[in-house]
Formats: sequence, C-alpha cells, structure tokens
Amino acid sequence: MMVVGLKLMLFTALCAVLQLIQASSHATEKCYHKSLPDFPPSGDNRTIPWGQPSMRLSNGSTCCSSLDQVRAGIDDIDAQLLALLSQRAAYVREATRFKATLDTVDVPSRDQEVIQGAEANATRYHLPQTIAREVFTAIINASVPFEDCVFNAFDE
Repeated sequence: MMVVGLKLMLFTALCAVLQLIQASSHATEKCYHKSLPDFPPSGDNRTIPWGQPSMRLSNGSTCCSSLDQVRAGIDDIDAQLLALLSQRAAYVREATRFKATLDTVDVPSRDQEVIQGAEANATRYHLPQTIAREVFTAIINASVPFEDCVFNAFDE
C-alpha cells in the first residue's frame, strides 16, 4: 500500500512539474534543443529579481517570489529523483540475474539506446535535450559499475 501511495505521489508531482515547465517563457525556447546557442556574456546589471514569476503551480498560483521558494521546490524534486533512482537501481540489480557472463553486464548499444531515447523524448517533457543527454549518460556511467559489482558479488 505504501508503494502505491509513493508511486501516486511521484506521478502527481511529475504531472505538476510538467505543468510548471509547460508554462515557461517562450523567450527561452531556444535553450531546449540539442545544441545551445552561443550567448555572449551580458554586461548589463539587472534589477534583482528580474521579470515576473512564470511557473504555474498545480494549484493555479505562480512560483516563485523568492529564491528560498525556488530552492524549496528544487529540494522537493531532488528527494523525488532520489526515490526514482533507488527504484531504477533495484531494476539494474534485477537485470544482473539474467546475465550469464560479465561481458554481458554492460551492453554499449543498450546504453546508447537509453541515452538517445532520453534525448529524443526530452522535448516532449519540455526538458532541455542537453540536460537529458548528460543526466542519462551519468546514470548509465554510474549504473554499469554498480551492476558489475552485483554480478561479481555472486562469484564469491
């Protein structure tokens, strides 16, 4: 029952995040594709904070009126990401049970498939492709040694 509640909470949070992201400014749209444009550094001094809140929360209000609010939202999402990464690591551990030899633990073609799939689907979630590519590359690069360790633990 607790797992179902956690999954529902994560799904609800993901939906809220997607709504927030979709409400982002069109001015930054060019920052969401594979290659980021080369922006020259600005010599302007801005009034801090600049602009108006543009993220729409699931309750219809806008975020964020302070840096503390932004950081609290990021902290909440980081906790959700950790829970999802824990679940992903459990699947990686399970995958190891189906691999007969160490050379079948890491399949570079599968690694690339996962990374390319994340990059290709990023814009569907209004996530910059460069973030999707780099995050999934890091996830794969951390998962392979973990899976090697799991595989080798059963040889002892």
